[in-house]
Amino acid sequence: MPVPSALELLSLSRRFGKTTAVRELDLVVREGEVVSLVGHSGCGKSSLLRLIAGVDLPDRGRILIGGEEVVGPSRFVEPEKRQVGFVFQDYALFPHLTVEANVRFGLRLRPKAEARQHALNMLDRVDLARHAGRYPNELSGGEQQRVALARALAPAPRLLLMDEPFSNLDRTLREGVRRRTLSLIRRLGMTAIIVSHDPEEALSLGDRVVLMRSGEVVQTGVGYDLYDRPNSPYAAEFFAPCNRIPGRVRFGFFETALGRFPLPAGIEGDVTIAFIRPTGIDLIAGGEDGEVTARELMGEIETIHVRLPDLPEPIQVRSTRRLPPDTSRVGISVIPGAAMIFPTRRSAG
Repeated sequence: MPVPSALELLSLSRRFGKTTAVRELDLVVREGEVVSLVGHSGCGKSSLLRLIAGVDLPDRGRILIGGEEVVGPSRFVEPEKRQVGFVFQDYALFPHLTVEANVRFGLRLRPKAEARQHALNMLDRVDLARHAGRYPNELSGGEQQRVALARALAPAPRLLLMDEPFSNLDRTLREGVRRRTLSLIRRLGMTAIIVSHDPEEALSLGDRVVLMRSGEVVQTGVGYDLYDRPNSPYAAEFFAPCNRIPGRVRFGFFETALGRFPLPAGIEGDVTIAFIRPTGIDLIAGGEDGEVTARELMGEIETIHVRLPDLPEPIQVRSTRRLPPDTSRVGISVIPGAAMIFPTRRSAG
């Protein structure tokens, strides 16, 4: 039995002057699905959340939440009636209200005693009940994020929207807060869209990743799809830097200074570049293919720059295997399947 749709966006568009923030966008989110919405700054992620929440109005298109049209040619449902929870990037907590009062804010129509008990229950779920009487400025960044999450979840929304909720946290805190947040969302069976600009975060967050560029969806799928099987140079390079290796097509193969690679089925048009991630290349100390020009230790991973005679710029290789300290020459081999080849007409540069 198919899972019902929690959210449907149909031909949604929004312009600000000459800038198109969202362009004829279609997207369906299923009930209970956690979607990670990712892309560079200015690609339209936050604008899309504002349209869904009702904070902004699209120029055209339709929005359905739980099968109910909340935006259409002749219909607009006010934000407070959409049953959408929103966690803002800066959390937007009320500084003059206690933690409990912040969470209780969305429960104003309930009897006071019932609303207070429900707010305390939500704070308990995010392990902050002991801080109910404190004020936001007395909390750490991670604690403020959890208060904002409890406040958004307290009215039992049909849909939860989170706009870069972890970006203000220290790197040491981010992973733990992210894990706890995702665990709570899943325990509650919430449908959620979480915006991020961090590729690694986006891949780890959702059941499905939606990659945006210039107001459009570039690719959507599980994280493994987007990382291992990108559909364009933009998608390939968004999730990890790539070596751009020039070459030419001959007899069904793409020939380069790093070897020859079979052309993927269905590719038409001229092909001039193969994209190979630094982790897709193996090095052998003492080989004669290239000269080591620089090494950068990054903890577990080392980045090695190698100059090849037939390439204008050194390639980058990342590996957890250490080369001997005095290595100056290396052999090079490309891991099977690591070369990504796209038709030139689809290249996003």
